Amino acid sequence: MDKIIRCITSDGSIMASAICSTNIVATAQQVHNLSPVATAALGRLLTGASLMGAQLKQQRAALTVRVDGNGPLGVLVASATSQGNVRGFVKNPNCETLHYENGHINVGKAVGNSGSLYVVRDYGTGEPYTGVVELVSGEIAEDITSYYANSEQIPTVCALGVLLDKEDGDLMLAGGMLIQLLPGALPEDCDKLEANIKKLESVTTMMAKGMNLLDMCKAALAGFEVEVLDEMPVHYYCTCSRQRVEQSFASIPDEQLREMINSTGNVEAVCHYCNKKYKFTEKEIESFIVSRKNR
Repeated sequence: MDKIIRCITSDGSIMASAICSTNIVATAQQVHNLSPVATAALGRLLTGASLMGAQLKQQRAALTVRVDGNGPLGVLVASATSQGNVRGFVKNPNCETLHYENGHINVGKAVGNSGSLYVVRDYGTGEPYTGVVELVSGEIAEDITSYYANSEQIPTVCALGVLLDKEDGDLMLAGGMLIQLLPGALPEDCDKLEANIKKLESVTTMMAKGMNLLDMCKAALAGFEVEVLDEMPVHYYCTCSRQRVEQSFASIPDEQLREMINSTGNVEAVCHYCNKKYKFTEKEIESFIVSRKNR
């Protein structure tokens, strides 16, 4: 079962979150029929967005991370709730997979190192807050780190990993960490954390060795007394529904709605996030148009 654990040092200087997101990424890979590089890229974004969403304090708050790079993958989107549940999609799920000389998947080239990363926070109380930064590398983790440093002025280390079988591209492990200095952190706290980060193995290496999420947080916070704040299960979870699709029709003019009726006499809507299809008959569309006029 996928889950997030959040820890803090006893002096309140550093917070560390870790996630196992293997099932989340596996679901995305299956739902969208992702190529290996699309799995790696979207998997990292889903993992990072889940960690970021779990930091939202408001119960009904939501967060969306959009990566708009100049690479062949096109736009990537991940949307997370304050419970860490997440969903997402990529414009080109069948993108060709290229590798570095060391055999690792070249995610940066597929995403592109020119473009923007957008973070939209919706607290459900008014206009959403949007932050944007230029992409640093397209490797996702570095770009999220840059977002926190430049848009929110929070010193952050983000580490994300998606491990695929080199032979068949099957997903083996996925996870991530988000480590942040809190207000009041002393210079020596920063120095100690930097030394720990330099020695820290990759997320998937630690997971493959059998380290649990708390072990990973303690490795990052070695030399500090660590307290667990909370743990929560997380899932790939889509919030689409037939009712929401009907609500989206409200912004479409009558004639355009009628033009959407296909040769089989239906209007078919497909959710970007989960590929679920919703069909509406011509009679239902006409009934919707009439009821709208009578309001």
